Parts: sequence; C-alpha cells; structure tokens
Amino acid sequence: MSQELGETRIQDRGEAGTIVPDLHHDLPPAKESITGGVAARLAHDSAAKHVSGAARYIDDDPELPGTLHCYIAMSTRAHARIVSMDLAAVRAAPGVALVLTAADIPGKNDYSPVFGDDPIFATTEVEYVGQSIFAVAAETLDLARRAAKLAEVHYEDLPAAITIDEAERFADEAGADLLPAHEMRLGDAGAALAGAATRVSGALDLGGQDHFYLEGQIAVAVPGEDGDVTVRSSTQHPSEVQHNVAKALGVPDHVVTVEIRRMGGGFGGKESQPALFAAVAALTAVKTGRAAKCRLDRDDDMEMTGKRHEARIRYDLGFDTEGRIVAAEMEQLIRCGYSKDLSGAIADRAMFHADNAYALSAARIHSRRLKTHTVSNTAFRGFGGPQGMVGIERAMDKAAFSLGLDPLDLRKRNFYPAEGGALTPYHMEVTDCVIAEMVEELETSSDYRARRAAVTAFNAQNRILKKGLALTPVKFGISFTTSHLNQAGALVHIYKDGSVALNHGGTEMGQGLFTKVAQVVAEEFQIDVERIRITGTTTAKVPNTSATAASSGSDLNGMAAQAASRTIKDRLIAYAVERYHVPVDQVVFLPNRVRIGNEEKSFNDLVGEAYLARVSLSSTGFYATPGISYDRESASGKPFYYFAYGAACSEVVIDTMTGENRLLRADILHDCGRSLNPALDLGQIEGGFIQGMGWLTMEELWWDKAGRLRTHAPSTYKIPTANDRPDDLRVRLWEKGYNRAETIYRSKAVGEPPFMLAISVFSALTDAVLAAGEGRAFPDLDAPATPERVLAAVEAVRGR
Repeated sequence: MSQELGETRIQDRGEAGTIVPDLHHDLPPAKESITGGVAARLAHDSAAKHVSGAARYIDDDPELPGTLHCYIAMSTRAHARIVSMDLAAVRAAPGVALVLTAADIPGKNDYSPVFGDDPIFATTEVEYVGQSIFAVAAETLDLARRAAKLAEVHYEDLPAAITIDEAERFADEAGADLLPAHEMRLGDAGAALAGAATRVSGALDLGGQDHFYLEGQIAVAVPGEDGDVTVRSSTQHPSEVQHNVAKALGVPDHVVTVEIRRMGGGFGGKESQPALFAAVAALTAVKTGRAAKCRLDRDDDMEMTGKRHEARIRYDLGFDTEGRIVAAEMEQLIRCGYSKDLSGAIADRAMFHADNAYALSAARIHSRRLKTHTVSNTAFRGFGGPQGMVGIERAMDKAAFSLGLDPLDLRKRNFYPAEGGALTPYHMEVTDCVIAEMVEELETSSDYRARRAAVTAFNAQNRILKKGLALTPVKFGISFTTSHLNQAGALVHIYKDGSVALNHGGTEMGQGLFTKVAQVVAEEFQIDVERIRITGTTTAKVPNTSATAASSGSDLNGMAAQAASRTIKDRLIAYAVERYHVPVDQVVFLPNRVRIGNEEKSFNDLVGEAYLARVSLSSTGFYATPGISYDRESASGKPFYYFAYGAACSEVVIDTMTGENRLLRADILHDCGRSLNPALDLGQIEGGFIQGMGWLTMEELWWDKAGRLRTHAPSTYKIPTANDRPDDLRVRLWEKGYNRAETIYRSKAVGEPPFMLAISVFSALTDAVLAAGEGRAFPDLDAPATPERVLAAVEAVRGR
C-alpha cells in the first residue's frame, strides 16, 4: 500500500513572527507596526518551553516539605451494593497519614457540575468500575497505593447496563431515561416524508473517545491560615473547581483559591472532571495541615474519567426529484454513563448540529439520554456537535448512492442559502452562511473533479486496494448553549515603568489563548507584545469565570481584556487632554509611543507621568455575549452568536484483504474570520482535524461484559501519531473570512469547528468500501472505522 501514497506535499505556512498584510481591515493604517499585535503570526508564548521541557506543569513544581500523596481506591464492580468496607488495615499501614471516606467530608459529598449526582466517594452503592470509594494519603504514592490494597470491600452485584442496547432496553423497561428526552420540530416532517419522491433511512453507531491529554489529572492543595486553601488544579474551569472544593469543605467560595498556569491538554476532559481530584487533595490538606498532591497515572485516569458520548443515530430523509431535502427525522440515542454530568447540554448540542450545513424545510430531531453503568461521559471537543453532524453526513452519502449522484453535488444542492431566510430545526435564521462559496473554492483548489475521475480509474484497475474521496462541509455554532455561561472577566495592570500584566478567566491548555489575548492588549495600547506579562489563571483575580470551552476562549476573554485596556487607555487620554490642553482627537496611540498634539512621547513616559498625576493604571474588564437565548420549552431561539464554517476534501486508500486504511491527502479550507493569529489558528485546524480523524477511524473504547474498560492505556488504545498525518496535507485560512458579528477584531472561533472536518475522512472510507463492492450496495460502516470494521464492511458489500 505504501507505493500508492505519493509524494509528500505540505503547504508553506509562512514564517512565525511576520505580520499578515491587509488581513485586518478594521485597524487604522500605520507606517510602522508593533511587534506582535493582532493578526501577527506569533508562536505560542510557551512553544520553546514546551519543546525544551522548560514549561512547568503542576507536577514539575517543587513539593513542599511534608507533602502527602493521595491515592483514590476504585470500585471493581459495575453496579453493586457496598455490603461492607473495612479500612482498619489501610489506616494502620506504613506511612499512612489519613484515610478519607464519605463520612469524613464536612460539606457535601458531591463534585458534580450541575445535578448533584457525582459523589466524591460512593456510600451504599457503586455504579461503574473505577468509581471512587475512599482515598489514602501517605508519605509516598507507592505507600498509599499499597495501603489501599489492604481494604476489605464486599459487594452485592446488581443488574448493569453496559452497552447502548442494554441501556435502551433498561430505560424502556423502567419507563425513564437518565435525563428527559428533548425534541426539536420544524414544519410537519412526517407529512413531508410521506410525500417525498425518494426516501432514505438507516442507522449509525458512533464510538466514544478518550481525551488522552498529555498531562493527566492532577491537583495540589496547600493549606493556609483560617482554613484557607490554595489548589493548583489542571482544569479548564477554575471557578467550578473552586465551588466544588468549597462545597466539599463546607465553606464559602472565597476560602478557596484555584490556580492554573498551563495544562498539557484538556479537550473538555478537564472541565468537570478535575473537581474530584481537587476535592480529595483539599480535604487532605485541610484535615492534616500538610500540602497534598493527587496525581493519577494513565491507567487510573482512563478508567476513572469520562469520555466522549457514544451515540446511535437513526435517520430518515426525504428528497424531491431534484435531490433537495424535503424533510428529515433524526433520532439520537446518547450514552451518558452513570450520572448526568454535562450530558443534557451535550445531547442538546448534538441536536443543534443535526442539520450541519443543510437547510431542512421540515425536521424532527428527537434525543434520548440513556444511563449505563460505566464512567459518566463528559465534555469533549465539539461537545456533541460531531455526533450530530456525522449522522446527517452519513445520510447524505447514502442518499447520493440511492439517487445516483456524486455526494458533493447532492450536498451543494442543499446548503443553507447565503442570503438568509432559512431556519434551523430550532427556529434560528442562518444569516451568515458562506459555505457554498467556500466549498466551490475548495472544490477547485483541491481539483476534486479530476481526482474523482482518477479515483474511479484507480479502482477499476486495482482489485485489492481501493480509494475513496469525499468533500464535506462544517457549520458550527459558536456560544455556550447554556446562555449564562457566555461571560468573561479580565484584569489589566500597567506599572509605572510602562510594563503590563494581564490576567483573565481563560485557561491555557496548549491552544495559544494567552498569546492571542496578549496580542489584543498589545494592539489596544500599540505596544510590543513582549512588554505584556501573561499571568496564570486564578480565581483570586478574576472571579466567577466560565470554562474555557465552547470555542469561546478568545471571543470572551479577548473582549474582556479589550474592555479593561480601553478603560485605562481612556484615562491616559483624559490625562493627556487635561495636561497638554489638546482636543481628544489629537491624542493618538502609535507604535510604542503617543502623539499629543504636535509632540510625541514614549508610551513609558506617558504612563510615568500619569502615575505621578495619580491616574489609576489598573482596570477590570467584563464581556457578555449579546442577543443570545434558547427556550427549551418551545425548542426555539438564538443559541449561537454566529457560525464558523469550513470544508475538507479527503482521499483515502483501503486494503480489502486486511481492512487497513490510510489517509493519503487532505485539503482544508477554514473560516477564522479576521484571524487574531494565523499561525496558531492553522495549528488548531490541523490538530482538530487529526484528532477528529482519530475518533472516526482508530480510537476504540471497549468494555467487557463486567463493565471493565479494557482499552485503558496506550498499549490497548490507539491514537493518531505523526505517521497517521497524511503525507499531503494542505491547510488554508479562507482569505475572504470576516465575522458579521461584532467579535474581537471580527475573528472567529477555531477551537472546535476543525474537529468536524475529519468527517470527510469517514465519508471517504465509506466511498472506498462502496467501490470494493463495485457500487452495488451501500456499506454499513460504524465509527470508529477500524481495520476490523472496514474489512467486515467490505465483505458485506461484496457478499451482497
């Protein structure tokens, strides 16, 4: 197969540190530029530290003398009553300082984000293998682990639902799902389906995905005076960790400070999950008066923490004689795990994206949220959106087969119109749709038509190797669909020497958020970005923050930092107007200096003068996304501030003898609006695409009948590596990109939308399997499309 891969071709991305010309038309023209303002291709602020090993993560910090190490003992049963638990031998073991159970929690035994159903320690019943039942704090982690093994725990097994089939059957028998079902309706889908010229139906199973962040879950707690505690937690949501730790301790939030400088990846797995480990560390620290560390190894991390939600999508689409969708019905079964966690909002997001980029004149989207006795699934990049999108993209592929059309032609006939007027299934008008124009551009630049002919010719000449090609769109809504989360705060200080300190509620997990927000502040003051000190996120400086999630990090925190900067800037202008007796419009900030009337002075000098004149050089900033809301009762509203768009064309080859498959080439065109930092955005696009490809082609979670996760380490769970990156990968930002919504410098979010570009890989694999059966039967291929599944699908289409 390697002979078919072709030559390596990687698009030139430009040199880091350069300024992108004419990318940001909203900025005033200047004869000279600052170093690293908005639109500059800056490297990540910690990039050199990442590759050199100098970047300090929580486990790299020196341990305080006497630091205790916590080990969390886990349930060995999927669903059982705890008949008895004798921990006497654990407490007496060498080096043990403290053993914690539910009875030792002074506040609430709960670390859940919303519903109060995630106990820190199980009490009378366990509901998944890996659930925490007690914790041991000892002088070393090895001593704590050894002591935990001395516990005598006796269970009485109860019926357990592990698979989605069992979950659906258990829910039907019980007459209730984990969370109430939700439905969106637009028009009369049933009547429209009944009258459709062509009708296509089917089902698709989508597997879960482990976050597989490089840095595992970890928290360090240090006790202070008067019961105060400081927690360094690897978390995307410091305020939620703060609240849950305080709740467990039975104290007000202000007693707890949560800090985080950087994470080694998050992807949603460090949104709600870190609260458990932070709570254990904090309880230990407060009870013993000693610093405490709770750090998971990879196996325990994968067993204890939630994953992407598995889903089963059932679809029924009707088309007219010209291939336009007249109606769509979708049923989404979402496998939530043992508790509710964030499953309600995640399942809703899957519904919000069941249309992807296609205008559905009539639709019914029905969602069920099912309980299984496995770890509670949680936030993951895309937050349910990918599951919704894959469903309709599979339906489009199958409809194209039924109608005898090229799948791209069918897709193009059904895009939301650029001029607006079409409603989503939740009754939001799509007014900013540029997907048709982007797809046309990518179709040309990727040479789709010629390559389609070449793939067909290749398949006709090769019996064992078969190629597939697909071009798929992405339309992704940007905002938290829980409306109150769309807010952010920032804090900016200018010191009297002109140096700047920046703090905001966003967290840095490797995506470059801190760099982008620093660029915003540099742009506002027209100073070099090197003059801005980026400080770690802490609840002591910016309170009540939302998670760094929903692709909103730059949108929210950039606007908050801009607001803080402009407050200080206005004060400096007011000072200059009064001091130098000039009109407001004659105070102009230029690169690293300020023109006041006919004179210029350095930024530092103006700041020094303002300090002596007792002008405040510190300000908070706040931003709340305007004009968004969603009414669950009517399943209607405007949950998104705007949409991000993208398209990808992927070419794959499969070995029909083994099912082995490989991505040969991918062409990506993505809309970042007016990019704040093209270098970082290109990195996010490539990384999201590869992670999405991993979900859809190789990352397989497997539980045995007893509910034990068997894919709990790199030895048994396969993630994409550098070798899985296609040799020919062409990634471009859409040059016409512009955000009609008033976002920070008209940029668009880029964290999650690129993940769904990888659906093109899954569709291309479907196309290759279709070719293996000489186009006689449409394949039933579930995700992840592992070699085993590809081989089974090939044999099925050949058999039919």
